[in-house]
Order: sequence, then structure tokens, then C-alpha cells
Amino acid sequence: MSRSSASSTSEILRAHCAAIAKEEAALREGGAKAGHERQRKMARLPVRERLSHLLDKDSPFFEIGLWAAYKMYEQWGKIPAAGVVTGIGNVAGIPCMVIANDATVKAGAFFPQTTKKVIRAQRIPFECALPIVYLVDSAGVFLPMQDEIFPDEDDFGRIFRNNSVISAAGIPQFAAIMGNCVAGGAYLPVLCDKILMTKGSGLYLAGPSLVKAAIGQIVDAEELGGAQMHAEISGTVDFFEKDDTSCLKRLRSLVALLPEAKETSKTSKEASKPRRAPDSIYGLISFDGQKNYDARDLLATVIDENSMDEYKADYGKTIVAAYARIDGRPVGITANQRLQVRTKKEGIQMGGVIYSDSADKVARFVMDCNQTGLPIIFFQDVTGFMVGRDAEQSGIIRSGAKLVNAVSNSIVPKITVVVGGSFGAGNYAMCGKAYDPRFIVAWPTARYAVMGAAQASDTVFSILARARDRGDKKATHEELEELRDNLKQSYEEQTDIRYGAARGWVDAIIQPQETRDVLIRLLDYVSRPMPKARFHTGVIQT
Repeated sequence: MSRSSASSTSEILRAHCAAIAKEEAALREGGAKAGHERQRKMARLPVRERLSHLLDKDSPFFEIGLWAAYKMYEQWGKIPAAGVVTGIGNVAGIPCMVIANDATVKAGAFFPQTTKKVIRAQRIPFECALPIVYLVDSAGVFLPMQDEIFPDEDDFGRIFRNNSVISAAGIPQFAAIMGNCVAGGAYLPVLCDKILMTKGSGLYLAGPSLVKAAIGQIVDAEELGGAQMHAEISGTVDFFEKDDTSCLKRLRSLVALLPEAKETSKTSKEASKPRRAPDSIYGLISFDGQKNYDARDLLATVIDENSMDEYKADYGKTIVAAYARIDGRPVGITANQRLQVRTKKEGIQMGGVIYSDSADKVARFVMDCNQTGLPIIFFQDVTGFMVGRDAEQSGIIRSGAKLVNAVSNSIVPKITVVVGGSFGAGNYAMCGKAYDPRFIVAWPTARYAVMGAAQASDTVFSILARARDRGDKKATHEELEELRDNLKQSYEEQTDIRYGAARGWVDAIIQPQETRDVLIRLLDYVSRPMPKARFHTGVIQT
């Protein structure tokens, strides 16, 4: 081959490669100008901008399936990259598979190749043990081609089957709903470990038009499946975010809690100080436990400043659940809320009481901490579970059993701090001594009993008074009053935390202002790696 012909061949090759690169650049632009303008109009970021906010700066992104659906569905127009971006990039230093709908392409609808691309993007992290981040913004199945998308083993339903199998394998899955998430597609985020949703997004099995056609009900999109509804009423959404930017920032914060991120997310000693001075706790609580306080203010004396990501903040409000850091170490935290709260579903709820919604919330939170290996710290100041007709009809027993089951089977390290009351089944649900906390400590203000002294003495008084009225036992009113006073005094002596400490119900009584320092030490103890081998001889001749 002559030098000139070799040069010509090289130029042809370079030109072809350049043409391919140019086509790839066009594919990365997604849908037409109108699609991008629609996203902007709805105050939503195009998919590639979302990725730039999510991924570490200057981190490489290994894109997978960019050519999916290339020239395959021309009767329906161009479907660049099958309307979904998939690839591996670093989030908080951790390689993650990202699966992000491109709503500029047919509103993010699923075509046959979209489904196959997503399934492939799920298989890779399943085999490589990579966390998965889904950025959901899709109108669902492209209905004119539903017969090629819906029923087979490598079709749409397989995605949700994979969600379940991946979760069971212990691989973290995060879903952020940042637009539409309708019909069968609604199962994807709900099958993930953590769900974020932006204001103005929609999550429902059937949209307003279909609901009207199916059952004649007229309902607007927000009431049917808006982010605020799911955050406050259904409890489906874990984090309600005002816009894409805050949502993606929260996603990065949550991924940074994974064990792999420990080395990449170390904070300086200055940055790991609490927001409130530890001794400010004395201005929050009272000796008799009657003073109401915001559990978040208590936590602010313990956790690192600006490290708290509150879980389902608008649902199950009588227990605060949050991911946070203590001296840079990620933890899960639950704390009884002592303020009276108002909910859209139940109305007024009393502080310190566990209702069905708060029990359901914390049960899922405990399961999620186990999924990601986070130690859990329980701050107890609980009077018990809610009682009465409404509570029973809400399924309080079922919800309470769910929470007790989750705490019982939790395998991550648990630490319990009794700051106030620890009464009745509330003691069980918030990881009392019977539920194997690695350590259980208490403040001098802590109190232990089946119920409070006043309630116990009043209950016994009522029983004996009815017995007297029936003629079963003879006792004057004065004698019953004396018995009530004696019982109340006895109960008060038994609820004193020193009584419990003497019997081994707590490991130590600690000063409130020392709680953070104590927890830093205890977290060091419980986070030591477990031995991977044990002495074992098998069958041996004796």
C-alpha cells in the first residue's frame, strides 16, 4: 500500500469515527427543542443536567446503551437512547448505576428497547454489587406498542421483579420521582429502599382522566398522587423535596451514608460539632418529664451540625426518624417526639405516644437501616401506644407488631438512650432491654414501668371501687384512697431509674450533656468488624 493510499485510509477511518462521535453527541441531546422547553417550563432539569448535579464533579461516566432504539421506531419519530440514560458514575465516591428517564423523549415513555435497556442496567449492578439510583420521570408504557412491552419475561414487569430480587440481595436502591410516575411504573420507586419526590410530580396507578373514566371520580392530580399527599397522608414518600436541585443534593447525602463512603466522607472536627451546645439540654427537659420539647432540638445537641436527613418528616410525626452523623460516623436515629402534632389524616396527636402511622414509619426505617448496615440509636421518651376505638380501628396492634418484629430481627448494632419515660409496649417498640441493644443507657430523668404511677394507681382504684360496689370486698372510700396513695408512692419508687439500674435494666446512668461523647465511644465499640472465621474442627476422633 502506497503512502498516499495509507494516508487516505487513515483519513477515512478518522472521518468515520468523528461521524460516530457526532451522532453520539446528538443522541445525548435527547428529544427535540420542544421537549427541553417543556421541562424548563415545569421547573424541571433535563436528564443530563440532573446527572451533572448527582455525580461527583469531574467523575467519569461510563454510559451504557446510548445507541438503544437507534432507527428502530421511525414510524413514531426519533427515540434517542430509547428515552432513558443508563451508566455508571461516582456519587460521593461510590460507583453507582444510574437509570434516568429522559422526559424530553416522548415524555419518557417506555418502548420495547427502553425496557430491555433498563433490565440490562439492573443486571450489571446485581452482578457487580453496585448501588442503583433511579431518576424517575416517565409517562409509562408507550401504549401503541403495549403488546411488545407488557407481558413477556423480558418485558416491563421484569423491571419490578428485579427491584424485589435486587433488594433481597442487599443491594441499595434509591429512587427520586422528578416528574411523572404512573400506572405500573409506580411500582419501581416503591420497591426501592428510599424514595424522594419533588413538588409538582405525580405518583399514581391511574391518572385523573383514567380514574374518571374507570370509576367516575373527579379528582385533581395533587390530591390523587402529588408529592405532598404522599408525604403527609399515604406515607409512601420518604423525602419531599421542593425542586430537582434539592432532591439531587439529598440523594448525594443519602448515598454518602453507605458503608463504602466512610473513607470519602470524613469530616473535620470543626464540621462535626453539634449545632446546639450539649449542656443546653437542661433548658429543654424537666425533671418530672411533663415539659414538652421538640425531639429535633434534643438531637441537635448530639448529632453533627447539618448532617440530619429526616425520614418521612411529614408522616408519623410522633416519632422522629433520621439519618445523621455523630463525629462523622453515619447512623440511623429514632426519637419520640414530645410535642403535640397535627396530621392531615389523623388530626391532633399527643406527643410521646406511638400511633399506627409512626409505628409503620419506624418499622420501615429500621428495615432500611438494616439494608444499608447503619447502626440505629433509639432515644426513648414514650408513654406507650395509642389506645381507644379509633386507634384499634386504625390497626394499632398490627402496626405495633410490625415495628416490634422489625426491631426484634434487626441485625445492625442498636444503642438505646432512655431520656424520659419508658412505659409499656413503647419500651419494646423503641428497643428496650429485651430487644438486645448492644448498649442501653439512661439519663437521671428516665422512668421505667408498665404505665405511669398516676395511671396505675387510678386503674387499681377503679377496679377495687367497682368490686366494693358489687359487694365483693368491703372497704371504705377513705381506705381505697389510702391504698391508691400507697400504690402511687410504690410505683414512683419503682419507676426511678436507679431502681432499674440496680436490676440491670440499663448498663449505665449518664449525664445528659455527656450523651454525645458517650455515643461516640459506644459507636466505636459496636462498629468493630466481626471475626470472619471461627475455630472449628469438624468431625474428630476422640
